[in-house]
Amino acid sequence: MKKWNIPLALTWMRIGMIPLVVALYYLPTDWMGIHNRDTIGAIAFIFAALTDWLDGWLARRWNQTTSFGAFLDPVADKLMVCAALLILLDLNRVDSFIVLIIIGREITITALREWMATIGARGSVAVHWLGKFKTAAQMTAIPLLMFAQPIFEIDSLVLGEILIYVAAVLTIWSMCYYLYKAWPIIKHQE
Repeated sequence: MKKWNIPLALTWMRIGMIPLVVALYYLPTDWMGIHNRDTIGAIAFIFAALTDWLDGWLARRWNQTTSFGAFLDPVADKLMVCAALLILLDLNRVDSFIVLIIIGREITITALREWMATIGARGSVAVHWLGKFKTAAQMTAIPLLMFAQPIFEIDSLVLGEILIYVAAVLTIWSMCYYLYKAWPIIKHQE
């Protein structure tokens, strides 16, 4: 049995929020209106993003890191991002090729990291600043696109669209970087 701790509970809570956020966007719009739905959805996504930061910080601060938590945390993040992107795609707030780029990269790099871990070379594809900038652009763009309302006279859809394109470019760039770093090991494994 895995040791239960607050950081792990926050990760599980983030996973549990995914079906709730998805369901929110499939309720009849006359139940709460599009404005309220989009506001609640964006707040829920921001809350999930903050718990992602908080669970990692707490795990390190309280020395409660576990191998299961290290596995589950990025899975929770990727599930939440993918669910949000699919919602935005359904709402026509993001282009399908952007969703394909981001989800395709996440699957590719996750599989690469898992394979590298099995051969004892996970450190060669450790998180790089490119990946961190990609995540920051993505985690800012998604709630802006979910909110879809002016913020202090700034069009959140336009700003969100710009940032999601920035995230897509950083997604491709970081994927190429990780594949480049892993290539010598991949070539050696053939």
